[in-house]
Amino acid sequence: MSSAAPRLSPDRRAPRLVFAWLVLLVGGAVAWAEDPPPKDIKFDDIKLALKKDQAWDPALLTDGVKKLDGKQVRIRGYIFPTFRQTGIKEFVLMRDNMECCFGPGAALHDCIVVDMVGDATASYTVRPVTVTGEFAIRETPDLDGTTRAIYHLDSREVK
Repeated sequence: MSSAAPRLSPDRRAPRLVFAWLVLLVGGAVAWAEDPPPKDIKFDDIKLALKKDQAWDPALLTDGVKKLDGKQVRIRGYIFPTFRQTGIKEFVLMRDNMECCFGPGAALHDCIVVDMVGDATASYTVRPVTVTGEFAIRETPDLDGTTRAIYHLDSREVK
């Protein structure tokens, strides 16, 4: 008796090779299906050539800002004070705290409207927070029709 493993004929090796290729392809597809990590951005990355009280003009959007539209990003800022302390589903993320340009008259590129998605909520803090979510260019008009924000984030995470 021979102790060597029997050699497979070429027609018997084919199913094993096909199986091996399928494992590689499916494994690769799983890896490709994972979301890429969010891009770390700063408010300086979304700054426009826009003066504080200048009327909004979409032509001011830079190519860099346009490329962020629909992408996952992570950005630090301050939560604009709300009447709620916890369970916040929507808030405005600001570049600065109340020492600078908080509130009416702030430049449009200095704030982002954040909607918490699903069961996610935020809690108010006076400290800076990091918000991760899908960035969008979306005008938010005030009751009088004046554009008050041009950026938006759908977020599941505020740290």
